[in-house]
This record gives sequence, structure tokens and C-alpha cells, in this order.
Amino acid sequence: MNVPIIATPDGTILWTSGALPGRTHDLTAARIWGILRALEKAGIITLADKAYQGAEGPVVTPYKGKNKPQSQKQANRSHARLRGPGERANAQLKSWRILRKLRSSPSKAGHLCKAIAVLQNHRAAQAARG
Repeated sequence: MNVPIIATPDGTILWTSGALPGRTHDLTAARIWGILRALEKAGIITLADKAYQGAEGPVVTPYKGKNKPQSQKQANRSHARLRGPGERANAQLKSWRILRKLRSSPSKAGHLCKAIAVLQNHRAAQAARG
């Protein structure tokens, strides 16, 4: 299943979509849910992985290919470093056992992800308070 999420630079989950079939490409899913238009309208520069190359709007992706010049390698390292917390948010969402062992209709997974995002953000806020 493919459930796109949007996370802040500190790893807080802002939004999760509904579930799409797992065969759906990430860029196609972003277009289906209107993510790219919304980001462009809001003027938010977004760091995304290589699957989003060719996306219109304010989406920044790493350089692709082999034998890249040193400047592109450095840019990719910086890009990955900045994307790290958002990727951790995604990984934490996926770590919930209920999603790994889903026994219901995949269409319900989107609702589960939204609920888990609320719980995940609540847990993170409590940890930050001490």
C-alpha cells in the first residue's frame, strides 16, 4: 500500500493521505492527492527523494546517476541530511505493528495512518516536555 505523508523538518507528521495500491508510483500518488499543487500554492519548498524527479512546483530532489561530480555528491549528502528527520517520521509510522500486520481492507489503512500520526505526534510532544 502507498500512503504518502508530509512531515516537518523536525519529524512531526503534518498530513497523511488515504491508502493507494502499493504499485502506485510515489509521484503519481502525490498528483492524485494534489500534494504538489498544494505545496506550490503555499510556497513551501519541499525536499523529496529521487522518485519525485520531474515533479512540478517547489520540489527539490537529489541528483541521479553514476559518476556525478563532487559538487553533486556533496549536494546529495546535504539533501539527505536535511531529509533525515522526515524519513524518521515515516519509519516511525511504519513501525506500528497494526500497519505491518493489517488484516482489514487496505482502504482502511489511510484512516489508521491518520490516527497513528496523531498518537505519534502526541508521544513526541510528551517526550519533548520531559
